[in-house]
Amino acid sequence: MSKAALLVVDMVKDFTDPEGKVFYPENRVILPRIKRVLEECRRHNLLIIFLRHSYRKDKPDRNLVEMRPNCIAGTGGDEIDPMLDVDPVKDYVIKKRRYSGFFGTDLDLVLRENKVETLVLTGTKTNCCIRATATDAHNLDYNVFVVSDCVATNSDVVNQVHLEDISKYLGRVVTSEELFALLEEGKIHG
Repeated sequence: MSKAALLVVDMVKDFTDPEGKVFYPENRVILPRIKRVLEECRRHNLLIIFLRHSYRKDKPDRNLVEMRPNCIAGTGGDEIDPMLDVDPVKDYVIKKRRYSGFFGTDLDLVLRENKVETLVLTGTKTNCCIRATATDAHNLDYNVFVVSDCVATNSDVVNQVHLEDISKYLGRVVTSEELFALLEEGKIHG
């Protein structure tokens, strides 16, 4: 299979910290699992990209009008959760202001510059940011893998429905153990 990258989607303090503006307890559950996936993907030389939901302070943004203000630059809420180590030399951190990691960012350019064709998605919210990023990745002809035990939203039912749709229409849904096997077999590699 082609060169792969791990995308860690929006595991920022406002979503992962109990004091965060839009904290979901499910995110605390998946954090250690994502950390393990991150370590394994690094061991297999996958490109690591953190997508960081971040709004500009005191600047207009439709999402900040329609939703609870969160992930605002300078508040600490848009910082990557400290449980996940970012390598400032090798990893990319791409800020985004919409659900999809591709919309209004240079994600596609970074992936193409690194000759990546396969994406492994982890993070939060399965029904919004994971789904939108997986949809755009599929539409841009990337091979998509979503790690089912490393994504979450605030409803188990909603999470499962979106994972089923992703599996049917956008890519493969695998567990972290299945991902580790694919990495060991060389079916997903950096």
